Amino acid sequence: MSSVNLFNFTTIAYFSAMILFVGYLVTRKEGVSLVANIATWIGFVLHTGGIGLRWYESYQMLGADGRAPLSNLYESVVFFAWTIVLIYILIDLKYKQRAVGAFVVPFAFLGMTWAQLNLDDAIDPLVPALQSNWLTYHVITCFLGYACFAVACGVSIMYLIKSGKEQNNAESTPAGGVMSLFPSIKVLDDINYKAIMIGFPLLSLGIITGAAWANYAWGTYWSWDPKETWSLIVWFVYAAFLHARFTRGWVGRKAAWLSVFGFAATIFCYLGVNLVLSGLHSYGGG
Repeated sequence: MSSVNLFNFTTIAYFSAMILFVGYLVTRKEGVSLVANIATWIGFVLHTGGIGLRWYESYQMLGADGRAPLSNLYESVVFFAWTIVLIYILIDLKYKQRAVGAFVVPFAFLGMTWAQLNLDDAIDPLVPALQSNWLTYHVITCFLGYACFAVACGVSIMYLIKSGKEQNNAESTPAGGVMSLFPSIKVLDDINYKAIMIGFPLLSLGIITGAAWANYAWGTYWSWDPKETWSLIVWFVYAAFLHARFTRGWVGRKAAWLSVFGFAATIFCYLGVNLVLSGLHSYGGG
């Protein structure tokens, strides 16, 4: 059994969970949502085992040069998917709103599918610029922050759908049908806010540890590399979100749209910069 095999089983588990969550919205049967959550947990356990096994495999193949599996695009996408499911599970334990899974687990499934089908899964030695523990701290904090933003985006989409339905309801009664399974718009807004409240300091820490790593690798804390510039843009978007919430009372649809926009900027910072733009982070494009 290799880590790639475990990641394949993980992808199947997340696919099953995604279909079951959609089935829950269609059938409205609690038993279906329970099975969907069990599939998510199974996928998460397999996913965790796969990351641990890949770490072990790196030492088997590279000897003393073995490293944490966070150093190329394949490994970062796999880790990003893992953090998304981790944040989802934590939110599910607190809020127990299974419909959220239908809007969050697909992010993890799509990430794992892309990694398994299109990305190079070779375990190669680290280039000199990556041979620092600062890289591990930087990647972990950044991706935990990204995962919080992914969850915030998912619940914001739910908010926009449900609030739009209720606004169009002439009697201003709560939306029925499938949307009766959605959390209330108050809960969705609360999850959006709290996810960003957790993700923002993690992103800040990721930028700080990234600067420390840059100084170790290239002798400067900041060089306005495209990745660094876009990281700052993403940071300002979520800083604006929190500032507007605290000082302008931005809640509801405005906050939801800003959360969706922020996650789009996050994805471009993560993938767009690596795949389209050249710079010091170009190693992350393959």
